[in-house]
Amino acid sequence: MKKIYTGLIQILMLCFFSYMMEALSTFFNLPIPGSILGLIILFILLQTNTVHLKWLEAGGNWLVAELLLFFVPSAVGILQYHQLLFENGIKIILIIISSSAVVMICSGLLAEYMSKRKRTM
Repeated sequence: MKKIYTGLIQILMLCFFSYMMEALSTFFNLPIPGSILGLIILFILLQTNTVHLKWLEAGGNWLVAELLLFFVPSAVGILQYHQLLFENGIKIILIIISSSAVVMICSGLLAEYMSKRKRTM
């Protein structure tokens, strides 16, 4: 039960941080969305050990594990645009396939590079 409460508190901390970065982005009229700004700042805070990974790890792991649930509403929402899908369906499918391939190739190359780098250290 303690693990569940810890995860919930960590998720709330991440949501609060995201909300604050969105407010900061809006307040200063920045061209960067608050979510991206939050990711950059959180990365810097984690790298400088200002924020420790254990403070956010359980909540972050749960969010990543359930990531597919967050895409369901957008996938269902696309069904409202039948005309767009009929007119550009092939183009959309080709873009999805090619962009997925590029992401997989880049991720694989990056993982291989990091693995080789880690072995040499």
